[in-house]
Amino acid sequence: MFSKIRSLIFKLDPELAHNFAIKALKFDYIPRNNVEKDNSLEISILGKKLSNPIGIAAGFDKDAEVYNSLYKLGFGFVEVGTVTPLKQYGNKKPRIFRLEEDEGLINRLGFNNSGVEKISSRIKSSVPKGLFGVNIGPNKDTKDRLKDYLICIRAFYKLADYLTINISSPNTVNLRSFHNKDELNELLKAIELEKKNLNSTIPIAVKISPDINDNNIDEISEILLKYKVMFAIITNSTDKNRDNLKSIKKFEKGGLSGKPLEARSNILINKFYKNLKNEIKIIGVGGVDSGKSAYEKFLNGACLIQLYTGMIYQGPNIVSKINKELSEILKNKGIKNFKEVIGSKI
Repeated sequence: MFSKIRSLIFKLDPELAHNFAIKALKFDYIPRNNVEKDNSLEISILGKKLSNPIGIAAGFDKDAEVYNSLYKLGFGFVEVGTVTPLKQYGNKKPRIFRLEEDEGLINRLGFNNSGVEKISSRIKSSVPKGLFGVNIGPNKDTKDRLKDYLICIRAFYKLADYLTINISSPNTVNLRSFHNKDELNELLKAIELEKKNLNSTIPIAVKISPDINDNNIDEISEILLKYKVMFAIITNSTDKNRDNLKSIKKFEKGGLSGKPLEARSNILINKFYKNLKNEIKIIGVGGVDSGKSAYEKFLNGACLIQLYTGMIYQGPNIVSKINKELSEILKNKGIKNFKEVIGSKI
């Protein structure tokens, strides 16, 4: 069905098309996907049993408007945001660009969202029906980025199953400085103290940039282990690696996601997996659009997967498609559950 209307959708401005998709989900205009139960794809995380390990990445449901509708599409878990303390428009439009020849996307949205007050109120009024994460970040013009993260933690620690600390968007000036050892240590120390003050055990995820070197990987791994974060989300979009792309839009400023990110994402997942020694779980992101691409993420060390760009190109049935293909791969290899292969590509 989607393949028949994709050409029409792609005539629309990408952000307008996204807004239509949100509205369609909000009013149940998109049919529910009947994803068949398959024991080979089940996994228990944070006390919840997931029917499959495929989640929707932050960035799609920025304002937490349609998370329960996304579970109906078959997603095993949902992450909303990025949410900042105050409402934020983001960067000037146009700010999303499809790279059709490369099956990629460039965005320079800049954390556009309605702010913690409105979004937390919305979540309170509609309890999430599955594993649920909230991705948080600082406002663009804030004078205290650490304080912004803590404001968000206080707003969402009772509403989410985990909170993702976004330090890796390329569209917020100097946000990636938190990849520096001292700054990341200061941030996670402040978060640890805030959790103690709140008497909270909310699990923390940290979303990592793909544009780091091996020394960064080792330093970041050491700090993540020190503060016992629950998840490393690898990776966010890249503002590098454009030379081999075909699209004339490849040099638009912003973060590149989708298929062009897949190889780099897999390399980083594998390197972090070796460092983190299964003490911290990895959520793999970047270029997932098939059972094969999901399987590669598991081989490299991911235990869960997130996608977003793949759904833009393949439509709302993508989870069903990936699960069927992944089940077939596991069956053909005689594997009872995908967890058996996590990190086996060493």
